[in-house]
Amino acid sequence: MTTAKRHTVVDSPYGPLTLVATDGVLSALYMTDQRHRPPQETFGVPDPEPFGEVVRQLAEYFAGERTTFDVPLHLHGTPFQRSVWAQLLKIPYGETRSYGELAENLGSPGASRAVGLANGKNPVGIIVPCHRVIGASGGLTGYGGGLDRKQRLLAFENGGSQALF
Repeated sequence: MTTAKRHTVVDSPYGPLTLVATDGVLSALYMTDQRHRPPQETFGVPDPEPFGEVVRQLAEYFAGERTTFDVPLHLHGTPFQRSVWAQLLKIPYGETRSYGELAENLGSPGASRAVGLANGKNPVGIIVPCHRVIGASGGLTGYGGGLDRKQRLLAFENGGSQALF
């Protein structure tokens, strides 16, 4: 079975975002210099066509007009990773959860490190809001897009200035 991959790059207040679709469905959103970002050649051919709705919703989010996303997602990962990413989608806009809270929600209270590793492998940043996960003490911890971006995203969602391009 072959899959068709397409990608495009869009501007954002947090730098260029590379959007990747697998068989026409969003499967990745990567920031520049993002940890665990696959090689560019794995993103498929450049083609903005499958991304119209994603781009629209991202623009609304960055304008402060959208707090949730409802685009279809094609997430590739282990069953555990996908269960963590499903928990991320439940964290409301402007709120945070700790890795331990997510582990408890998954029924594995001792798995906060595994949750952190899965969180770090989230292929669809911003839309699957891994930036909303913090350390048990309330401090910012790792973020594949960089702690500065994480801090800026959280400040934006907590009523900071609108994200400007």
